[in-house]
Amino acid sequence: MNRAKPQDRVWITGASSGLGRALALKMASEGWRVAASARSQDQLQAVAALASAFPGSIEAFPLDVTDRDAVQETVARILEDFGPPDLVVLNAGTHKPTPAARLSTKDFRQLVELNLMGTVHCLEAVLPPLRRRREGQIAIVASLAGYVGLPLAGAYGMTKAGLINLAESLEPELRAEGVTLQVVNPGFVKTPLTDRNPFHMPFLMDVESAATAFYRGLQSGGFEIVFPRRFAYLLKLLRLLPHPLALAITRRLLPK
Repeated sequence: MNRAKPQDRVWITGASSGLGRALALKMASEGWRVAASARSQDQLQAVAALASAFPGSIEAFPLDVTDRDAVQETVARILEDFGPPDLVVLNAGTHKPTPAARLSTKDFRQLVELNLMGTVHCLEAVLPPLRRRREGQIAIVASLAGYVGLPLAGAYGMTKAGLINLAESLEPELRAEGVTLQVVNPGFVKTPLTDRNPFHMPFLMDVESAATAFYRGLQSGGFEIVFPRRFAYLLKLLRLLPHPLALAITRRLLPK
């Protein structure tokens, strides 16, 4: 099965800030041609400008992934103007605390529409050309929060658990058709989004280190990419514990 390599084309969503931005710059520095999507054209153009001295390049394709029709149109434009991506990184997403005291349908719907349905919109658009070519690579960005229910993260964790399940469901079919599918489960990465968290974040990674780990995982071709590994192992263990013991631990994570 062929995996994408430097000097190939990659499409990255959520590329205007945080981990997506850092990955776009990392890949351009390694010689990739990057099609970068996010809602803000100004931010995308700023990221593209930073790559001007790199061996690769970044081209902006503004997009709101919650708009299915816009996703279809943007992917068609990428295929025509940029060329068929060899690798697709579906990274667009956000986090919003959803405590029981302020549980809101609106907040849940916002995260489902962006984190989950935004990814599905992109898959619907990119799978047909990849399947026709019988090659290519897709990385779906979920989260270690999808392993187990964590306080204040009901909506976020629900969407990320859904993405993990989605990737596990699609992988056997796509592998049989020559397409590599990966799921990416980051822990806490220092970005403007996590800077708003009012709690201690264990094993917090700087965004450049996280992007390097992400890139190495893409090169490996393994199904799951996780970082930081120690935090992933702890949460995998927590998932295996009996509920009384696991819940006794997660109760201690509530903000004081």
